[in-house]
Amino acid sequence: MNILFIMYDQLRFDYLSCAGHPHLHTPNFDRVAARGVRFTNAYVQSPICGPSRMSIYTGRYVSSHGAAFNNFPLRVGEPTLGDHLRRAGMACWLIGKTHMNADADGMARLGLTPDSVIGARQAECGFDVWTRDDGLWAEGPDGLYDPKPSPYNAYLKSRGYGGTNPWADYANAGVQDGQKRSGWMFDNADHPANIREEDSETPWLTGEAIRFIDQAEGPWCAHVSYIKPHWPYIVPAPYHAMYDRTHVPAAKRHEIEREDPHPVYRAYMDGAVARAFQQDAVRDKVIPAYMGLIKQCDDQLGRLLDHLEQTGRMADTMIVLTSDHGDYLGDHWLGEKDLFHEPSVKVPLVIYDPRAEANATRGTTCAALVEAIDLAPTFIQVAGGEAAPHIVEGRSLLPYLHALPVTDRPFAISEYDFSATGACAALGLAPRDARLFMVFDGRYKLIHAEGGFRPMLFDLQTDPDEFHDLAKGQAHQAQIDRLYGHLATWSRRQSQRITRSDAQIVAGRGASARKGILMFLKDGSEVPQELTQAYRGPIDRDYTRSD
Repeated sequence: MNILFIMYDQLRFDYLSCAGHPHLHTPNFDRVAARGVRFTNAYVQSPICGPSRMSIYTGRYVSSHGAAFNNFPLRVGEPTLGDHLRRAGMACWLIGKTHMNADADGMARLGLTPDSVIGARQAECGFDVWTRDDGLWAEGPDGLYDPKPSPYNAYLKSRGYGGTNPWADYANAGVQDGQKRSGWMFDNADHPANIREEDSETPWLTGEAIRFIDQAEGPWCAHVSYIKPHWPYIVPAPYHAMYDRTHVPAAKRHEIEREDPHPVYRAYMDGAVARAFQQDAVRDKVIPAYMGLIKQCDDQLGRLLDHLEQTGRMADTMIVLTSDHGDYLGDHWLGEKDLFHEPSVKVPLVIYDPRAEANATRGTTCAALVEAIDLAPTFIQVAGGEAAPHIVEGRSLLPYLHALPVTDRPFAISEYDFSATGACAALGLAPRDARLFMVFDGRYKLIHAEGGFRPMLFDLQTDPDEFHDLAKGQAHQAQIDRLYGHLATWSRRQSQRITRSDAQIVAGRGASARKGILMFLKDGSEVPQELTQAYRGPIDRDYTRSD
């Protein structure tokens, strides 16, 4: 078995035809769903790129691995998917984005250099790298957002695109009257990107994935990680013109959300991104481009699937399709992600298992609560290993794929540390107080905010659009208390004792006595004689006697 682990950045759970989108037809996502299981209640462990991905790559919650915001380093020594899979005999390769920042101080302290095998893996989130491209090659007055070399820019230059940053000049910009129309400006989202479609980011990365597959010898896990449909919201022809404002759904937002909102929610509604997406003119341009980017992703997925079928690899390759978070697109008066409404924290998750054990579930949906950290133990089990529960906090999804008995998760957790954001500054919070926690039991969703704020509460059964914050009154205190109980149970989990398993602890009980550590004995009769044998018997000389 091989694993093709495909991640799309900022792909909403409901922007696929198999998930019911009325206008966006995604036959290749649907093709995988028809052969596998589509999970309809999958939640990420943080609603932004970096911490969400670090949870997926470690199988651990954000407060366990500590990389709580974009560009916060993942500490040296944190066990990753690559570590677990290689131990089970499966290679683990990266093709695309991780958004991982290396713990340079930790590596220096331990004498690890990036040009060593161990150092390289520490610097690359545990992966061996086929090609890494984090996809945001922005440049401003203070320099580059990402100072690493860009493989994609190198590719564009090899294809004849000029300038020092063709990613910005061509792949993510249109042209009008001989002038660049950058995708950073929403007004330009309806322009076609000034690039040949086959040279744009998604086809380029698909080509890299095919090159990897053609030379790979299994078993392998290939993490094919696309930057799109993440902003900048601009897409090459013909995808720029496939959708228009008539395909833009009305924003899911309600005036009641703006009446005495939670202070953290208000801070985000007042932010620049939200103010932009509160304008219908912005949504009318951005959402068609976003849909075009997804359509291009689907077409390139079809290219990958066709190649697997033509080479016979569909029979021995598990395929996983998911995202690291969603995109508000103006819902709830917000843009981007950040908070815990469904468009942000819920993600698509489709898994195809080619083995006969999965035949009974093909083409089905699963409504069980699952978390993104469940992928790591699933992959470890596929590789023939056993996920150590004192390290990997997720649960394998194979029972759902193979129609085996399983106890559903009672609640899902997501976390957000917003200490590095303008919202934290606007609220006047200390960094330690700028933290949010979501606990969702499948019906009620509680959001706890540190810093002395009240919680938020939504009942998704009676209010699926999450307009009415039930924590504004007292009528639902029993539900709030119950969900706080779940949060307390979760917070008491054993998450940092990762160097000793429960089994090792149990097996080690009493071992010190068999190595001569005999404590609290009155006369030795309390233990078997073999334990005291070394401490009984005649001596060669008695030094307590003066003669």
